[in-house]
Amino acid sequence: MRKNIKLFSTFLVVAFMLILTACGSSETSGNGDDSGDGKKTLRVVTDAAYAPFEYQDKGEIVGFDIDLIKAVAKEAGYEIDIAHTGWDPIFVELEKKIADIGISSITINDDRKKTYDFSVPYFLSTNKIMVPEGSDIKSAEDLKDKTVAVQNATTGQEAVEGLLGKNSDQIKKFENNNLAILELKAGGADAVVADNTVIEEYAKNNPNDKFVIIEDKDAFAQEFYGIMFPKGSKLKADFDKALNEVFDNGTYAKIYNEWFKVDPDVQLLKDQQ
Repeated sequence: MRKNIKLFSTFLVVAFMLILTACGSSETSGNGDDSGDGKKTLRVVTDAAYAPFEYQDKGEIVGFDIDLIKAVAKEAGYEIDIAHTGWDPIFVELEKKIADIGISSITINDDRKKTYDFSVPYFLSTNKIMVPEGSDIKSAEDLKDKTVAVQNATTGQEAVEGLLGKNSDQIKKFENNNLAILELKAGGADAVVADNTVIEEYAKNNPNDKFVIIEDKDAFAQEFYGIMFPKGSKLKADFDKALNEVFDNGTYAKIYNEWFKVDPDVQLLKDQQ
């Protein structure tokens, strides 16, 4: 009889431990797991060195893209965990499905669409040229005998390679746009080519650097940013729907105006769908 009681007690302890384990496993988060309140928490990766789209302010990741992805995720019914990974790791994490979403001023293009899925476009951009005041560079054609700094693996790099050649030693490639600008400030480059909003914002906020922004519509085509997902992600449909709702209900325009002080052309973005 005592032996049976002991076995029964052991059974109760094991059963109780199994219940605790099950309860604990339901409270995981990240990479699409369910959080305690039943909503899915998605891992969102970004390169927080690209103001005003994504950057760090007192240890917090902020920017236009960050406010937008928070609004879209809320509309879609998801919670998100945003992580600063740097530029190249964004693509690695999404390809390996470590992360659920990438948002980092990522231009939608045919090459990237071979490996990743994109949302409908959410931002119009174009590459422009930043040079010191008094530079003899007036157009993209003038870059052909100059040293140009770019962020590696961006459409800015691709545009400059189209002008100077893919293996040109006149192209200096950097991990992020901030380092490319520092190279220009130090005199190690004659120009920086990057997304217009980024270098325009830098020039505006740093007038003592005396940088000038040059537009060349013939050399640089319009580009559109998209939210990026692993190939075949089921999240794309939810986020496309939510993004269009954010367009229609005025949330997008509010966020855009807060960051850029002008109203967006929402219809132009919707026409790209």
